[in-house]
Amino acid sequence: MPRPRLYAHPFSSYCQKALVALYENATAFDYRNLEDPEAGAELTALWPLRRFPVLVDGERTVIEATCIIEYLDLHHPGPVKLIPADRDAALEVRMLDRFFDNYVSTPQQKVVADRLRPEADRDPYGVGEARALLETAYAWLDARMATRAWAAGPDFTLADCAAAPFLFYADWTHPIDARFAHVRAYRQRLLARPSFQRAVDEARPFRAYFPLGAPDRD
Repeated sequence: MPRPRLYAHPFSSYCQKALVALYENATAFDYRNLEDPEAGAELTALWPLRRFPVLVDGERTVIEATCIIEYLDLHHPGPVKLIPADRDAALEVRMLDRFFDNYVSTPQQKVVADRLRPEADRDPYGVGEARALLETAYAWLDARMATRAWAAGPDFTLADCAAAPFLFYADWTHPIDARFAHVRAYRQRLLARPSFQRAVDEARPFRAYFPLGAPDRD
């Protein structure tokens, strides 16, 4: 049976989210790196919106990183259970996944996207709102992480697959202040996780793409 194909770019945070899940369980897949124009043309034919990652498994095409991880959990399960079998615990994991998507990644990407605009079209008010939202998110997360190793408790889950790249780039964009020591420590644990280390290392050649200027660390 053919292996699943993942259309992804190594430097994309949402692609890294899906890659962490694949690497956690050593899931065999074909990596269609979107630096390759041929892979880009295939993606356009599959998904005209050209958002990524996209997973193709046989006749099934799955869009959106969270849905890809859910799909892998159902159809390509491995030793690391990223979505708990207990429905109440799974609800907590999914809630935190949405937290990292909506309240860390979304404002972080607002700041980055604004820098890509012509200067006359930039939105300093919106950027200020995004930075304020990140501060609030850091504060909420800091209180939560004071008593746990991973986002949803003792086990690494879907929520941590989201947290890893989103906190990684958020700290580059709006540095996590020292007063949020628990968030900073959590980010370091994520960076030390072999699955995310691998994703970070694969993205290193593309750091020049970061429009705010990638820091000389991580």
